[in-house]
Amino acid sequence: MIDAWCNTTDVCGEKGLFLPFTDERGWNQSVRAALYFAGLIWSFFAVAIIADIFMCSIEVITSRTSKIKIATPEGKIEEVEIRIWNDTVANLTLMALGSSAPEIILSIIEIVGNGFRSGELGPSTIVGSAAFNLLVISAVCVVSIDGGEIRRIRMIKVFGVTASFSMFAYIWLYIVLQIISPNVVDVWEAVFTFMCFPLLVVTAYIIDKDFCGVKDVGDEDPETGLEFSAYSNLTSSQAAKKKVADFMKEVGKHPDLDEETIAKLIAMEAAQHEHHSRAWYRVNATRGLTGGSKVQPIIDDHIKELYHKIKNNELAPIRPGTDLSKDKTLAVVEFVTASVAVFENEKKARVEIERYGLESNQVHVKYETVDGTATADEDYVPAKGTIVFEPGETTKYIDIEIIDDYEWEPDETFFVKLHLETKENTIIGRKTICEVTIINDDDPGKFEFAKNTHLVKESIGSVIITVNRVDGADGKAEVRWKARDIEAINGSDYIAPEEGGTLVFEHGEREKTIDIPIVDDQEYEKDESFELELFEPSLGAHLGRLKKTVVTIVNDDDYNGVLDRVVAITSINIDRLRIGNTSYTDQFRDALNVNGGDVENASLIDYVLHFITIYFKTIFAFVPPPNFLNSGGWICFVAALMMIAILTTFISDLASIFGCLVGIDDSITAITLVALGTSLPDTFASKTAAVNEKYADNSIGNITGSNSVNVFLGLGLPWLIATIYWSAKGDTFSVPAGSLAFSVAVYTICAIVCLSMLMVRRNMKLFGNAELGGPKWPRIGSAIFMVSLWVLYITLSILQVSLGWFQ
Repeated sequence: MIDAWCNTTDVCGEKGLFLPFTDERGWNQSVRAALYFAGLIWSFFAVAIIADIFMCSIEVITSRTSKIKIATPEGKIEEVEIRIWNDTVANLTLMALGSSAPEIILSIIEIVGNGFRSGELGPSTIVGSAAFNLLVISAVCVVSIDGGEIRRIRMIKVFGVTASFSMFAYIWLYIVLQIISPNVVDVWEAVFTFMCFPLLVVTAYIIDKDFCGVKDVGDEDPETGLEFSAYSNLTSSQAAKKKVADFMKEVGKHPDLDEETIAKLIAMEAAQHEHHSRAWYRVNATRGLTGGSKVQPIIDDHIKELYHKIKNNELAPIRPGTDLSKDKTLAVVEFVTASVAVFENEKKARVEIERYGLESNQVHVKYETVDGTATADEDYVPAKGTIVFEPGETTKYIDIEIIDDYEWEPDETFFVKLHLETKENTIIGRKTICEVTIINDDDPGKFEFAKNTHLVKESIGSVIITVNRVDGADGKAEVRWKARDIEAINGSDYIAPEEGGTLVFEHGEREKTIDIPIVDDQEYEKDESFELELFEPSLGAHLGRLKKTVVTIVNDDDYNGVLDRVVAITSINIDRLRIGNTSYTDQFRDALNVNGGDVENASLIDYVLHFITIYFKTIFAFVPPPNFLNSGGWICFVAALMMIAILTTFISDLASIFGCLVGIDDSITAITLVALGTSLPDTFASKTAAVNEKYADNSIGNITGSNSVNVFLGLGLPWLIATIYWSAKGDTFSVPAGSLAFSVAVYTICAIVCLSMLMVRRNMKLFGNAELGGPKWPRIGSAIFMVSLWVLYITLSILQVSLGWFQ
C-alpha cells in the first residue's frame, strides 16, 4: 500500500515549471486547492505592484521634453517645452507594453517552459483579457459618467485605426489556426503576426499627424498657436499660467476665503487642465488597490462644492458697496453671520437667517446640517427643512439641538447650508454656509493664530491678523503678543508696539484681531517679512498649535510675480505627486508606510491592503528608482520587466495547478481568473480617467490598441521564437486550434457588436452623441448590454470546453 502511494504520480504537480517546491501528494486536495487559489490572488497583487513600478519607468521615459522658442500672439518670443514622445506612439508601444506585460510575458514563458510547444494558458489569457477590457471596462466607463455629462473620443481617426487592427488581429488569428494551416503555425505566419505591430504603430502615427489628409481647421492651442495633433506635444503647463490667472481673478472676488482654501481651489483648477497619461491613471488605480501613496490628491467635498459654485458663478462675489438686491428688485437670503458658537451645556444652537432687498414676495429656502468634526446623532441632532419668509418678514431662526454627553471633548464643528427653493425675484446671498462650533464646557481654551502665513501688498494700509480661542471659551482670558523683525523692520516697513500687546477675551468670546499698519515707502524692495508670536496666556489657558504667524509684504511693483509664485508652488505640489520616486529612500518609505506615509488620509481598507501587500512592496522597493543614475527610466524599465517575468512564471504555475486541482481546463482558468486578475487595475484606471478627463481617449480609446498589441506581441513574438526553433529542427510548430479558435471566433463577434454599439452611441442623440455618459437609462442599458456580451462569451467558451458543445 505504501509503495503504491509512493509511486503515485502527482499529475497536477507536473503542470508547474517551478511549483510545487515540495511533495504535495499527501495533502488534502481541498486544502491544497484553497492554498493555490489564495496564492494566485496574492500574486495578482504582486504583479500589480511591480507593474506599477514598470509604469513609473515608462512615464519617466515618455515624459521627456525639449525646449523650443515660439512667437506668442502678443509678438513676444517665449520658450516652451514640448514632449519628445508622440502620445499615439507612446500609447501603442511602451504604455501598451506596460499595461499588457503580464499577459505577453505569460505567453512567452509558457511556450519556452513547455519546450517550445504551445500551451493553452497564455493564448487564452490574451483573448480573455481582450474580452474583459473591451466589453466590461467599456461598460464600466459608459455607466460611470452620471449627471447627464458625456465623454467623446477625441482622437477618433486613431481610434478607427486601432479598432480596425484589433479586429483584424483576431480574425487573422482565426484564419491562421483554422484555414491557412489548421493546427500549425508556419514561420511566415509568425513573422507576419509580429510585423503587424510596427505596422500598427506607423499607421496610427501617420493618421495622428494627418500626413495623408487635411488637418482640422482651428485645432490648435489658443495660448501658443501651435497645432494640436490629438494631444499636442506641447506640455500642459504652458497654458496653465493664464488659466490659473483667470481663475484667481474669480477667487479674488471672495476675500473671505482663507489662503489654504484658495490654494486648494487653484490646485483643483490647475488639475482640470493637466493632461495625464494612461500610466498615471494605471499607477493611481494600482496604489488604490494596494494601500499605496495616491497620485491623485484628496479634495474635501466642501472645497469641491465651493469650486463648482465659483466656476458656475453661483457664489455671489464680495465687492464693497455692491448691492446684491439691485436696488431692492431682488430678495436676498443669507445667514446673518458665517459662524456661531455655542456651549455644549446650552443644548441648543440658534442660527439666524435674514432676508433683505425685496420684501413683498414670499420666499422659500431649504436648509440642512452637514457633519464637520462633529457627528450627527452623537454631538447634535441633524436638521433639515424649509424656511418660509412671508411678505414683510426679514428674519428667521433655525434651532438645532446640541447633545451634551458630559464628556470632555475638543471644540467640534458642523455646518448649516442654505439652498434656494424660490427662484423668482430671489437670490442666495454671500453667506450660504454657517459654521456652528460646539464649545467644550468649563475650559478657558487655547489661543492660536487662524493662519500661519499672511501675504499682503505694501499699499494695503494695514494687515488684520486673527487670533482664535479654541477648545473652550469659559470665563475671561488673556494672551500677549509681540512682533519680531525678519527682513521687514519695525518702524520702517510696519508699525507695532515694541512691548507688544494684550488681547482680552470675554466669557464665550472666540475671536480677536490684531491690526498692524503697513508702511508704503514708494520704493522698490524685495519681499520682506515679520513675525507675530503669542505668549503668556492667562492662568488656566494654553497656547494652541499655531503660536506664530509670518506676514510677508510684497512690493506693488512686483505683485504680478505672486501669480508666478502660485503657479510655481502648484508645479512643486504636482512634482510631489509625480508617480516616479527619485531615490531608494523614497521607495522604501512608500513601501513600508500605509498610503505612502499619508496616514491622515488613509482609510481602513488602505491599512488592510497595505498589510496584505507589504511583503511584495518591500521586495520590489529594491528595483532601481526611475531616475536611478540619471538613466531616464531605462534601468528601472529593464529591472521591472525582469521581475514581471519571474512573477509571471509563478502565476502560470499557480493557475495551471489550481485549475487541475478543481478540474477546470487551463483555457477556462485563463479567460476567467487570470484575465480578471491582470485586468483589474486597468478597470479602476479607466473608470478614473473616464470621470476626470475631458475626453474618452484615456479611458476606452486605448483599449483597442492594447488588444492589438496583445496579439501582435503576446502571440507573434512567442510564435516567432517557436517556429524558428522547430524549423531549425526540420519540424513544424503545432498549435491545436480547439477551444482557442472557438474562443477567438466568439470574442470577435462580440467585439464587432460592442464597437458598433459605441459608434451608435456616438452618433445618436438618444445616447447623448457620445461614447460615454449621456441620459441615465440609455447609459445603463448600454452598460448592461456590453456586460451581457462578456457573459455570453464566457458561457459559450465554458460550454464548448466542458461539454464539448459547438465542436
